[in-house]
Amino acid sequence: MSGGTIEILIAMAVYMLAVIGIGLFFAKRSNQNSDNYFLGGRSLGPWIAAMSAEASDMSGWLLMGLPGVAYWCGLADATWTAIGLAVGTYLNWLLVSKRLRRYSAVADNSITIPDFFSNRFHDKKKILMSIAALFILVFFTVYAASCFITCGKLFSTLFGFSYTSMMIAGALFVIVYTFLGGFLAESTSDFMQSIVMIIALVAVLVVAVITAGGSAQILENIKGIPGFFEFFGMASPTTVDKVQQVSNGQALFGSALPYGFLTILSTLSWGLGYFGMPQVLLRFMAIRKVSELKTSRRIATTWAVISMTAAVLIGIIGRVLYPVELLTSGESESIFILLSTNLLPPLLAGLAMAGILAATISSSDSYLLIASSAFSKNIFQGLLKKNATDKQVMTVSRIVLVLIAVIGMLLAWDKSKVIFDVVSFAWAGFGATFGPIMLFSLFWKRTTLQGAVAGMLAGGSMVFIWKLLIRPMGGVLGIYELLPAFLVSCVFIIVVSLLTKEPSKEIQEEFEKAKTYEC
Repeated sequence: MSGGTIEILIAMAVYMLAVIGIGLFFAKRSNQNSDNYFLGGRSLGPWIAAMSAEASDMSGWLLMGLPGVAYWCGLADATWTAIGLAVGTYLNWLLVSKRLRRYSAVADNSITIPDFFSNRFHDKKKILMSIAALFILVFFTVYAASCFITCGKLFSTLFGFSYTSMMIAGALFVIVYTFLGGFLAESTSDFMQSIVMIIALVAVLVVAVITAGGSAQILENIKGIPGFFEFFGMASPTTVDKVQQVSNGQALFGSALPYGFLTILSTLSWGLGYFGMPQVLLRFMAIRKVSELKTSRRIATTWAVISMTAAVLIGIIGRVLYPVELLTSGESESIFILLSTNLLPPLLAGLAMAGILAATISSSDSYLLIASSAFSKNIFQGLLKKNATDKQVMTVSRIVLVLIAVIGMLLAWDKSKVIFDVVSFAWAGFGATFGPIMLFSLFWKRTTLQGAVAGMLAGGSMVFIWKLLIRPMGGVLGIYELLPAFLVSCVFIIVVSLLTKEPSKEIQEEFEKAKTYEC
């Protein structure tokens, strides 16, 4: 191992020790009761709420997946995705955050998303809660797998160790950390990690622009790639067995592919996913005061715009500086690592790599905690053992956390998997399953329990149906599964709600109360 590599390892080790220190600091407070462990006692300030929401949301996808898309096929796909996510971030904080913070308190002080849905509709049989918890288990297991893939790719690329051993080591670190501190430690460390992430992105971008000779030189160099720097076209790498071909030291591309209105609409639909993201929605529920959400909205939106802009540009400039180093779509997701280790001094490169680690940890601990709480709080205590003590709930939560992590590791075993693809499926799953019913439960008083169940099942199922059966047909059916699944869920909620008996007077009174509830 070279001296530079050792310096990178030292910088990352110092960072990991800091993260563990945060977990230990909050361990006693978090373990006092399940409310503190799962929601931090609703004590988050505006900065921590905003920055931890974005860090847990973006994950390693921001530093590896998004730059990889830009490196592989150019500006359009990455940029329209980023625009959709930026708009979705703003609208989610604007429309959902205040109402959910109030309504979750009115609805029997709900501390998980399944809890909120069940209490909102007075679901005595816990049907809605169980369905929500099961979907959370499924999609967060997939999400956790994407984070473990990131860990494996990061450490194997940096240090030459095997992908599998590094993936397992990263997963074990996340498990231990999440065990220690719960939601409060996770949110506080996510705040720190969001700072590391944005500094790493901006630093690498600035150095890359300077190295490439400035913006004018960068534009001149990418003009020769058909469709690479267009908003309405997309580059098409010439591949054989999924490997891009090279001739005379130049990566080969075919003719530009069209990027039409339907494709843009499909890509922008990534923004719809925010309305159903439990890791973000929980921050709305956990902030200490509704009045602080306006500040959080501004912080979160600014962070998202700066971070995603930097990530897309890093991919573009990476293609200029290293046109033939990364020759598959999976390898292209290492462009941030390549730029950092080649252009930055070792210690700074270590901090940049800590940015990827930060993104991965901040997301995977959220995913594991929310998924395990969905089972322990909503299925174990809600259905199987209604008189379970707080201690029993937390013990079951930790057991389930380990099981989810093991399944996630198995899903992440194949190093050829593309992080962007894994994340896009889980994102669609949450967006279509929870997004529509979250909006309707907060803003349409006529929504019924039966409509909520139908919408959740229809949205979640359609993600699988469209992804596996319809999308492969191509053409106009080749759109991202989130958009059709989201629309199908909305239709089912409206139709079934109108066909069933309107909500009780008590539910309607709670709905009105939540509009102005002071908290």
